[in-house]
Amino acid sequence: MPAVSKGDGMRGLAVFISDIRNCKSKEAEVKRINKELANIRSKFKGDKALDGYSKKKYVCKLLFIFLLGHDIDFGHMEAVNLLSSNKYTEKQIGYLFISVLVNSNSDLISLINNGIKNDLASRNPTFMNLALHCIANVGSREMAEAFASQIPSILVAGDTMDSVKQSAALCLLRLNRTSPDLVPMGEWTARVVHLLNDQHLGVVTAATSLITTLAQKSPEDFRTSISLAVARLSRIVTSASIDLQDYTYYFVAAPWLSVKLLRLLQCYPPPEDAALRSRLTESIALIIHHDSEPTLLVRACNQLGQFLQHRETNLRYLALESMCTLASSEFSHEAVKTHIDTVINALKTERDVSVRQRAVDLLYAMCDRSNSKQIVAEMLSYLENADYSIREEIVLKVAILAEKYAVDYTWYVDTILNLIRIAGDHVSEEVWYRVIQIVINQDDVQGYAAKTVFEALQAPACHENLLKVGGYILGEFGNLIAGDPRSSPLVQFNLLHSKFHLCSVPTRALLLSAYIKFINLFPEVKPTIQDVLRSDSQLRNADVELQQRAIEYLRLSCIASTDILATVLEEMPPFPERESSILAKLKKKKGPGKVPDMDEARWNVNGNTEHSENTEPTNKSSPPSLVADLLPTNRPRPASYSPTILSAGNMAPSHPFTDLLNMNSSPAAGASLLVDVLSDLSSPAPAPTTGPGPTDVCEEHFSRFVCKNNGVIFENQLLQIGLKSEYRQNLGRIYVFYGNKTSSQFLSFSSSVTSSDTLKTHILPLLRLLLTDLSLNVHTMPVDPTVEGGAQLQQILNIECLSDFSDTPVLNVEFRYGGTLQNIAVKLPVMLNKFFQPTEMTSEDFFQRWKQLGVPQQEVQTIFKAQHPMDTDVTNAKILGFGVALLSEVDPNPANFVGAGVIHTKNTQVGCLLRLEPNPQAEMYRLTLRTSRESVSQRLCDLLSEQF
Repeated sequence: MPAVSKGDGMRGLAVFISDIRNCKSKEAEVKRINKELANIRSKFKGDKALDGYSKKKYVCKLLFIFLLGHDIDFGHMEAVNLLSSNKYTEKQIGYLFISVLVNSNSDLISLINNGIKNDLASRNPTFMNLALHCIANVGSREMAEAFASQIPSILVAGDTMDSVKQSAALCLLRLNRTSPDLVPMGEWTARVVHLLNDQHLGVVTAATSLITTLAQKSPEDFRTSISLAVARLSRIVTSASIDLQDYTYYFVAAPWLSVKLLRLLQCYPPPEDAALRSRLTESIALIIHHDSEPTLLVRACNQLGQFLQHRETNLRYLALESMCTLASSEFSHEAVKTHIDTVINALKTERDVSVRQRAVDLLYAMCDRSNSKQIVAEMLSYLENADYSIREEIVLKVAILAEKYAVDYTWYVDTILNLIRIAGDHVSEEVWYRVIQIVINQDDVQGYAAKTVFEALQAPACHENLLKVGGYILGEFGNLIAGDPRSSPLVQFNLLHSKFHLCSVPTRALLLSAYIKFINLFPEVKPTIQDVLRSDSQLRNADVELQQRAIEYLRLSCIASTDILATVLEEMPPFPERESSILAKLKKKKGPGKVPDMDEARWNVNGNTEHSENTEPTNKSSPPSLVADLLPTNRPRPASYSPTILSAGNMAPSHPFTDLLNMNSSPAAGASLLVDVLSDLSSPAPAPTTGPGPTDVCEEHFSRFVCKNNGVIFENQLLQIGLKSEYRQNLGRIYVFYGNKTSSQFLSFSSSVTSSDTLKTHILPLLRLLLTDLSLNVHTMPVDPTVEGGAQLQQILNIECLSDFSDTPVLNVEFRYGGTLQNIAVKLPVMLNKFFQPTEMTSEDFFQRWKQLGVPQQEVQTIFKAQHPMDTDVTNAKILGFGVALLSEVDPNPANFVGAGVIHTKNTQVGCLLRLEPNPQAEMYRLTLRTSRESVSQRLCDLLSEQF
């Protein structure tokens, strides 16, 4: 750009702007503007020999007045006259006025076009740039008609300057967007592609944007750009950053150009080279493995979505398999869900059964509350025609999804009964066991379940599993529908007994138990049922189980009083919490590490979900257990009847994490009570675990987790340990993923959490409770002792912060590999800042609170050298990741960072204010923290200062 001479300062314009700024009111401003407009109008009309400088000055004033929001209805001709000036500053102001104020329908367009043509023909690069910028800014159809054929020739001319080429490419891009029908395709299209090889990266960047837009409209004309784009990308990646110094951003060479080139390549389908596809597949697998870049994961998902419709079967199979893994990532789950229609279509139309099975796996993995009903309905629809080899697996998955996402349990009951109707032979005992457990534990669905199974049993032919469910539910809750004459007690009994002779011995045994329940519920049918029990077919049955039941039930109904009968045959109590046996069966069928985590959900028999580890249930019943438990002999204890580890004098704690070992009582009493409780169990209590011993504690990646919650905390040649964490107030949950990187099993696998201080550890049947330093409660769920080669194991740690702390817990892992005992100790990233809750504050509130925390013991300040590049966005992200709210427009110095938050513990809340002052010149920071506790201030200061 030409230098501006000293005389071009336009003092009159500066004085006018100063006058406007000094106006005390709106009326004064309008008065001053009207006075200036009158002066300018008189100058334009009265002085015909007005020089270029004066015209420029007055046009500038008009432009400034317009930008203040006032209408301008004169001065356009004077601005057009400035286009003919040979001075850069005058011509620039003329083009600026035209770009801002001239309408595309103005009568002056022809004069403007003539001025632009003269500048384009002048071959003066400065004037050509001004003209091209004006065309791009106005972008009217008239200008497109006038210059759309001339600009391409300027772009591809060999003697055109680089800056002009840049402007020409962007100008042509603008015209193509506003009037695509007026931009001609000709010889220049083949030549513009070669601009991708230009030495000037600015030209390459502008040309890439233009070619990308044109290729979307006419891809075949620009297909040659593929090889050139790939070659340019290769040169960027392999070049040293010093070679592209002007285009290097944070040590990354030409990142914006790289992005534009990749977008250009997206206009064309991936090459049909199998080797290239395999490399792409492996690249996507690497992105999925790291699971840390949301943008890359979404892009990988979109690429896999294209493969879902590829004509090659193997590629479709690999895409479905990879997307199953992506569906379990918090970053890409939503992107995977966008392909649900494609996956459903693959389930219905694929010829290869293995591909259909992968489609079922992907539907299972992508299911959540928003699409559960659609996916379950599609699976049920497909189940009627599915291959026999995968029917049982589909049944298990439908049962799991229906239970997990059942907001309305009436829908769950309908789904399971429909499942039994469609694929009764493939419905395992675990499925109908589960529906009975949920109906018993959910009072609001019992009446609906009884009515629904009663109606389902009226079908001429119903599967035996449906009869089992119907017999059990009517035996328990038939009284809830007995008021309707259509489902009276006698009708219910006759309906069940009409199918008695058509079913197997175990089902007959269950129906006999239902009959004796009927005697308790409906005394009016007692004679009818006793007649059935007295029949020779029962008392002399060849099966000893049926014979014994018939005799015992008959005698019980004859000699027991009504009260005794009601006590013995009382309603089944709620089942205790345990893992869904359906999920355990699916895991066993699919093999270790093959079942998607599905949000790492753990289920209980109430049908609810909670985040926990999906492990094999501790007390899994044998198949006949539910049949036997129809009578309350040997029935499982209800949840409310289980032993409670609390002393008689203490109130129950408000939170399940609290006082499970009765820490509020005296140590002796707590210890003796624990022994009494554990002695009641079938297995003796193991000795308390000890710390990691001589094993060195790994802290290599610990500091990375101060400001983030997800990532890999440990990795060696055998084992990878990943973490996903979430915190709310004083509670936290860590999902620990153990990945076996070898092809051999890990045996005797175990893990525990300890502290550098004294640790108290006790093991209960379903829960390992760890109390660390009386400041943290850490509950760990048990893990499977065997980890298959290449499989992944998950464990959940539930954390409660009781008070502020400084020591962090240590995760100890032990297992045998190749006969050798391996010991690994990893420092868990549970820091005090994890229990922050961000607090928004105004500037006034912040400084008022800052003054209140003015006691010297409440403030900690440190000055330290920056260890990383001082980038504002990165600093913002780290402070937000630290847990506090980032407050804007609070500090008088906008370069400083101010934050506020509250640390939540069970016992108290600690408010925190922080101020971070960067000094880019010295590459130093000053960090100041004020909290209501001195120990908290120092700990937070140490943690945060290590991040910059």
